[in-house]
Amino acid sequence: MKQKMPFKRNHFLKLLLCAALFLPQYVCAQFDWPYHIKDGIVKTKVPERAAGQQHVLNLKCEKLPVVRVAFIGLGMRGQLSVERWLHQEGVQIVALCDHEQSRADQANERLRKAGFPPAAVYSGAEGYKEACKRNDVDLVFIATDWDHHFPTAQFAMNNGKHVAIEVPSAMNMREIWALINLSETTRKHCMMLENCCYDFFEMNTLSMAQKGLFGEIVYAMGAYRHDLTPYWDEYWKGGAPKLGWRLDYNMKYRGDVYPTHGLGPVAQLLNLHRGDRMKTLIAMDTKSFNGRKLASKGLGQDVKDFRNGDQTATLIRTEKGKVLEIHHNTMNPQPYNRMYQITGTEGFANKYPIEGYCLTKPAMQRAGVNRTGNYEEGEDYMSKTDMATLVNKYRNPLITKYEKRAKEVGGHGGMDYIMDSRLIYCLQHGLPLDIDVYDLAEWCCLAELGSIAMDNGNLPVEVPDFTRGHWNEVQGFGYAFASPEEEKAQDEANHAFTMKLKTTAEKLWKKYDKAHAKR
Repeated sequence: MKQKMPFKRNHFLKLLLCAALFLPQYVCAQFDWPYHIKDGIVKTKVPERAAGQQHVLNLKCEKLPVVRVAFIGLGMRGQLSVERWLHQEGVQIVALCDHEQSRADQANERLRKAGFPPAAVYSGAEGYKEACKRNDVDLVFIATDWDHHFPTAQFAMNNGKHVAIEVPSAMNMREIWALINLSETTRKHCMMLENCCYDFFEMNTLSMAQKGLFGEIVYAMGAYRHDLTPYWDEYWKGGAPKLGWRLDYNMKYRGDVYPTHGLGPVAQLLNLHRGDRMKTLIAMDTKSFNGRKLASKGLGQDVKDFRNGDQTATLIRTEKGKVLEIHHNTMNPQPYNRMYQITGTEGFANKYPIEGYCLTKPAMQRAGVNRTGNYEEGEDYMSKTDMATLVNKYRNPLITKYEKRAKEVGGHGGMDYIMDSRLIYCLQHGLPLDIDVYDLAEWCCLAELGSIAMDNGNLPVEVPDFTRGHWNEVQGFGYAFASPEEEKAQDEANHAFTMKLKTTAEKLWKKYDKAHAKR
């Protein structure tokens, strides 16, 4: 079959040049990655790893006793992130940046209210560059609109910074491969801020699966099913003044453009690139019904080409013969649902709409749970009493460590706080992060690969090995921990630093206010 190239070569080269030069107009994702079709299967280009460049599996970096952070993007998600980090010890917010200065100033007032010194404020289309150039920034926390995730991360990493990027961190294959190469060449962490990996049910289920409670996991489901009707008008309209950036993006691009909430937790459970890998995917979508209506209303004219279907479903088969099913729907009325369902040879877990576990009798015996209540093992959900016994026995260590404080601080029920805490913990102790750049790649690739599948009559698409040959070297997903003695020493240092930092706040705010009063 003749090779299919869905882009003009000159256009592709111009885009690469634009990215390399960091031009301001590079703020829009493109689905233009090279691919060809052979024997009815779509294969995308896998760029060769440059000579001397090495993978970043289990990447360990220099310890950061104090994590100094710049926040880029201070809309709703960014403001809440700043608020959470004010409850963390051993960190300092040194820079705040948003396209609109009023948002950066608003975030700075959060620091004042909490008793911390002011941060430097940056604004405008390229304010993020000045923030990323600062020598006192270790980590850049990126919570911009989707189009600005990649250029901000790229600039930050090229300036020697670790990055933590909101979801989805990369919008297409070009950005995915660029971030992989950046992490491998700079030896800096590139983490996607996937908070759903830190939800309580998912973490406890992960612990159970790692101890073999469900037998061999054969099938997993995940989704982002969330009717965004109340929110479409709330998205920033700076880049898309009539629709807002998120609806505008859905109008332009097909595929699962927001897959990571559903895919992330089940990917960890299935040890992707840690003993297994995604091998092939197929995708289908409905026509756009509500999406097209929303865009037509917002633009004041009939929109005939709204790319993203109301409902998208992606099926993925792994190297070891497991199957994942991932859904996306933000257009239709429905209760919030991430699906999160696990089917194993000896057990079953389900979060939405009913939260529960189902185990065979031998699995329950191995778990040390004596049945109470009238239900059939392996066929019905466990009783609430037995489920509580099971959860207490297989309690995830992160929940034991962080649950009390997480529920006090909040952030999607506490999972955001745990995500932040783990990021800070690993940076301070020089440990591998829970979510690496290959996770980012695998969880974000569904957008463009799914679009390619659907644009070619729902053909299967090979999922690249983003580790380029190293997917089977690490066996099993796990959390990295320091020794109890190291933890204790760091916790004490964190508290001392934060208390000392607060003693400087009043003096620095007087200086800050005086300087800004002259403007």
